[in-house]
Amino acid sequence: MTKSNAIIITAGYFDTENGKTAHGLIRGTDRFNILAVIDSKNPGKDAGELLDGKKRNIPIYDSIKNFKSQSKEQAKYVIIGVATKGGVLPPEFQLMLREAIENGYGVVNGLHDYVSDHADLMELANKKGVEVIDVRKPKKFKELHFWSGDIKEVHCPKIAVLGTDCALGKRTTTRFLTQAMQAAGYKSEMIYTGQTGWMQGAKYGFIFDSTLNDFISGEMEHAIVRCWEEVKPDIIFIEGQSSLRNPSGPAGAEWIVSADANAVVLQHHPVRKKYKGLEEYYANIAEVKDEIELIKMYGAPTVAVTVNTTKMKQADARAWAKEKEKELEIPIVLPLEDGVERLVAIFKDMIDKSIAQV
Repeated sequence: MTKSNAIIITAGYFDTENGKTAHGLIRGTDRFNILAVIDSKNPGKDAGELLDGKKRNIPIYDSIKNFKSQSKEQAKYVIIGVATKGGVLPPEFQLMLREAIENGYGVVNGLHDYVSDHADLMELANKKGVEVIDVRKPKKFKELHFWSGDIKEVHCPKIAVLGTDCALGKRTTTRFLTQAMQAAGYKSEMIYTGQTGWMQGAKYGFIFDSTLNDFISGEMEHAIVRCWEEVKPDIIFIEGQSSLRNPSGPAGAEWIVSADANAVVLQHHPVRKKYKGLEEYYANIAEVKDEIELIKMYGAPTVAVTVNTTKMKQADARAWAKEKEKELEIPIVLPLEDGVERLVAIFKDMIDKSIAQV
């Protein structure tokens, strides 16, 4: 895959949870070469250091104008790096996109609010001859698939990476697991189910929340079957969305049932007690043990728990992990702090026992 040069716009939201698309792209992408981040709050800083303390030589500029005048490299695209409330395209982003298009940059948009639906921006894009990619735009009906049962022809382990809530880092953990197995010498593939996974360059997948409900199970199956038929991987990891119990967007059953998952890795944030954005709602996030029991009812064992440590002291996170590992008798790991290499042995054993190896 040839990478295209791109800059990310975050409009002051880079250092918030809303900047998760930018965060994923800063951590790695096989589709784009990220030259810079445009964020008015943090100019002059390194985006990697600001994100997680790791310098990645991706500078932050306060404006597109200053990036263009100061950078030695030219960008082809500007990427919206923020997940806004309701998926709308706010006025400040529209102004930045207009400036970007005026400067000859194409647009990559992962929001529900399509740039192609904004007549003024599209008129300008057509005039400038630049490309607009609305990643979340639904497929046409003829391109969609019903579930068929062909998933039973996939003879490698399929691991669903689920969570106890949305915005927990499931995609990042899925990518880490895929890369860890590749580093261990295995042919490992990731199935993306969100816009950032596509932006990071995952080859197989679909956009879950832009797919008609009747076709979600079929699109899930089709992505996995196509991956199996074309690559014959040793193992497949499937990026989860939301959670089984999140009342505003329950998701997870298709990952276990329709994808015929052999096992689950469960992502959890110990200090988050309420579902994100539903802090006033009566429902609480389930305890890890209860979520594992629910997942088991759907037909898959949970083989590990991965921990989101945001707003936690590392000592507290490690103490929680140690306690839960003793209670649950499965590995509990901190992906950002320690990586996921400790889990490789689990999946190696599953690969050795899989039908594909017989």
